[in-house]
Amino acid sequence: MLLISQVGLAQGRVVTELAENWKFQKGKNDQAHQVNFNDKSWEKVTVPHDWAIYGPFDKEIDKQVVAIDQNNEKVATEKTGRTGALPYIGEAWYRNEFTLPHYKKGQKVLIVFEGAMSEPKVFVNGQKVGEWAYGYSYFYFDITDQVQEGKKNTLAVHLSNQGQSSRWYPGAGLYRKVQVIVKNQESIDQWGTFVTTPFISKDLAKVNIKTKASGNNVRLFTQIKDAQGNIVASDSSGQAFGKEFEQNIAVANPQLWSPEKPYLYTAVTRLYVGKTLKDEVTTRFGIREISYKPNVGFSLNGKVRKFKGVCLHHDLGPLGAAVNKAALRRQLRILKDMGCDAIRSSHNMPSIEQLELADEMGFMFLAESFDEWAKPKVKNGYNRFFEEYAEKDIINLVHATRNHPSIVMWSSGNEVPDQWGAEGVKRAKRLQDIFHREDPTRPVTVGMDQVKATMASGFGAIMDIPGLNYRTHLYEEAFATFPQGFILGSETASTVSSRGIYKFPVEKGIEKQYPDLQSSSYDLEYCSWSNLPEDDFVLQDDKPWVIGEFVWTGFDYLGEPTPYDDKWPSRSSYFGINDLAGLPKDRFYLYRSRWNTKEETLHILPHWNWEGREGQTTPVFVYTNYDSAELFINGKSQGIQKKHNATPQTRYRLMWLDVKYEPGTVKVVAFGKDGKPVAEREVKTAGKPYKLVLEADRKEISADGKDLSYVTVSVVDKEGNLCPTATNQLTFSVKGKGAYRAASNGDPTSLEQFHLPTMKLFSGKLVVLMQSTDQAGAMELTVKGKGLQPGQVTIQSRK
Repeated sequence: MLLISQVGLAQGRVVTELAENWKFQKGKNDQAHQVNFNDKSWEKVTVPHDWAIYGPFDKEIDKQVVAIDQNNEKVATEKTGRTGALPYIGEAWYRNEFTLPHYKKGQKVLIVFEGAMSEPKVFVNGQKVGEWAYGYSYFYFDITDQVQEGKKNTLAVHLSNQGQSSRWYPGAGLYRKVQVIVKNQESIDQWGTFVTTPFISKDLAKVNIKTKASGNNVRLFTQIKDAQGNIVASDSSGQAFGKEFEQNIAVANPQLWSPEKPYLYTAVTRLYVGKTLKDEVTTRFGIREISYKPNVGFSLNGKVRKFKGVCLHHDLGPLGAAVNKAALRRQLRILKDMGCDAIRSSHNMPSIEQLELADEMGFMFLAESFDEWAKPKVKNGYNRFFEEYAEKDIINLVHATRNHPSIVMWSSGNEVPDQWGAEGVKRAKRLQDIFHREDPTRPVTVGMDQVKATMASGFGAIMDIPGLNYRTHLYEEAFATFPQGFILGSETASTVSSRGIYKFPVEKGIEKQYPDLQSSSYDLEYCSWSNLPEDDFVLQDDKPWVIGEFVWTGFDYLGEPTPYDDKWPSRSSYFGINDLAGLPKDRFYLYRSRWNTKEETLHILPHWNWEGREGQTTPVFVYTNYDSAELFINGKSQGIQKKHNATPQTRYRLMWLDVKYEPGTVKVVAFGKDGKPVAEREVKTAGKPYKLVLEADRKEISADGKDLSYVTVSVVDKEGNLCPTATNQLTFSVKGKGAYRAASNGDPTSLEQFHLPTMKLFSGKLVVLMQSTDQAGAMELTVKGKGLQPGQVTIQSRK
């Protein structure tokens, strides 16, 4: 059990994270909530926990015979990997015992869940204290009447996941944090602080803090600290209006929050009765100004900019849905290197950890709520709960996350079937009004795919921000029709590819399928409802009223394996700019060449191991931020290519379409604006696999039992060239103060279980996750493969 004291014993607030000592069992049991229930045979787990990620993969799990409206399908077909083919369906119980040594009769006790998949029912000491419906929602219950002073308390949580309840892998279990909060009766309400910055100038910022608190004759004192912990402003208030205090505090010479400089302040709010401190809450926030104006677009801190964003599902590949801050941080590092500055949490509420990292690392956030409203997409989706829960879920989303400066807009829905007709317009307006009531400072969008319908009905006209999912051919008409004066690409591209896999002939293709169930990494294949990346680039660059885009998706995710969702064993997506292991696909460098304006990009594709293709046409593409380059095959020039506007592709890619394959060396030399060579890259034909090379993203991690080091394993020939077609079976072993956690090779058709210490290479690479224990020291990973020199790497974990 991890204890985190926010205030200390004298003041009364103690926050305890229930992470250890959980017992878990899948299955139905009517007695499992009872105090004296025998759970000794149950599995011991830590929370966050996803029971389904351990597999095995199974074609029969959640097999659906459906026509997916969002994919323009008219005929129902068998879908076998739509929700990842992992065993998330069913009922399960979690049990834990906790003591509250600081609790005294007369205090309040809350239990807070940041996500429980799904339909949780919560029991304390045998009594039901509450239930919720939505698996992505934050919620809490007051358990003051159920807890016992000075004794062990038994917590039991029942979860139930139905089939056909999701369009992707939802995960299963207590996959986000669980906390118990003990505080005084005179205290600040849960999520009761709201910090905004309504006035900002170079010399002064007005920080408005609204605080809801309980208790009579209470007084509030707030200090604002800068990033170094220095007190820069303070204010005291003894006057509450109802239960709410309002403070306006001046901060001199404010440092503004932005993706380029994510500066954070902290507000420390203390509640007193007389001179006695009763409660204290710390709130991190940023000083920043957002605006959305007709024909101007989006501005941050007075500067117009466009969102360079990606959509992210909530799973973390081989870790499943279980939240892990190190895994999230790695994702954001990769995206930052690409030049990405914005994230859309699609299509659900983000984790608190993800928002904390977005604040720290500098990402603007589109926080989404629902994938369904009243009309269903899947039989057992959120439509079942919409009328009863939608308002409560939005309130909790806003209250729990509104102080994160990274959030710059809300989304009330994604591609909801309610886009058609008058009822849908009313629902859109009602939900938007709830967001406005709870947070007047941020606008609201919906990801709209039925653009013609929303133009006809008025649905799109009432939204603060009209978000178009794809439909690039309708942007002009939508801009002319909608009154807002701008359009957001709320979901773009849906280009599909498999890392390191290339198909011939090289040509554009809609939902192309191949016998190996892979998609070509020439980045010319896309879905029937979507387009190639450059179609969006043109709109972003040429239309000032297009305010940015969120690409589908930043990383591959479990489930939804379009264009192979009717082909087994495909069980994860092909949409990612990075694969399921977090390894970049070629498309990463296409976006990087445009988005990362500070660093050089010069990337060659495909690989150059094509035995049997000698003399055949094998096009070479180069993704670069330079405008021109010369290509050489074994020293022979293939000519100079320059970016030009003949097609969207030639505007953003350099392409040599007539290259004939011969083994050897591919070299590209890029030219600067003055026509002189400025950079070069090479790709060589590799020989036979010879040895394994290991590269850790972090050589030092925290000895907290949660931290991770991601080790990329590559196979190379005797000269050190990557063997790009290698598929060797590898095994992993760990000794020392650490443990093997999981592996992933990014192959969307692989049925190997992530947690087992063996896996095949895919396109010459895979990634191994090393996890710390709670003991400091060294851990050593050894990777072996038949006929290969083994590889080793040592990671240090420190307290």
